[in-house]
Amino acid sequence: MQLTQEEKDYFFKRGWLKIENLFNQEEIENAKQSFDSLEILAQDLKTTQVLNDTQFVLDQKNGETIIHRIVWAGGCEPYLLELGQDRRIVNLASQLLESPEVVHLLNQAHFKKPRDGVEFQWHQDIQNRDKGNGTWNDILGNGSYVQSILILDEMTLENGPLLFVPESGLQGKIEVPIEVDPEKAITITAKPGTLLLFGPYTVHCSFVNESEYSRRVLINGYAYPGCNGRVYPGSGLGISLTI
Repeated sequence: MQLTQEEKDYFFKRGWLKIENLFNQEEIENAKQSFDSLEILAQDLKTTQVLNDTQFVLDQKNGETIIHRIVWAGGCEPYLLELGQDRRIVNLASQLLESPEVVHLLNQAHFKKPRDGVEFQWHQDIQNRDKGNGTWNDILGNGSYVQSILILDEMTLENGPLLFVPESGLQGKIEVPIEVDPEKAITITAKPGTLLLFGPYTVHCSFVNESEYSRRVLINGYAYPGCNGRVYPGSGLGISLTI
């Protein structure tokens, strides 16, 4: 898939892109099976720890294991890493970063089970990339990073969807805590197989899943070469991918 200049401009000004039907039903079902396997492992582990280069970030609530996120999920489930390095996604990141080479930093599984209490308040992903002391260098001046979210379960208004603030990325890095006028936010709904792309300065959030259905997504992040100076949990140490 080749992005048009209009789509690139939309990404950098509006803050995100939504690519529908990028992955087919069989691929999504295979990913769900990998998520099911990770959930079984999480239930056995119960507490935050690393297994096979995968970091399980877990908590206990009323005797149940709550999965906040699973970092470098492909360490335990290689198919998820295969998806994260799939040419279709890498090609899109490469075009937005204007580089034939990108650095794969994130490969995360997020579950958002019904009423599990997991939510992510308003933030920019640059807060997770730039920890100071040389951990991040925005070489391109536009973020130098592309985050992708592959939708596995339908994202609805009730199951903890993503909310984006349009054009918020044009402000660059914002000091925390970030205050947002809810009326300016756009709620994203999406079908399985859809890919969302956004930059590290785009302000976004996702609240608690109030539905009866999970809202599972696979998150992958790609950086322009030379930007990252941080060592990430798991085996996500900066694998170079070339188109």
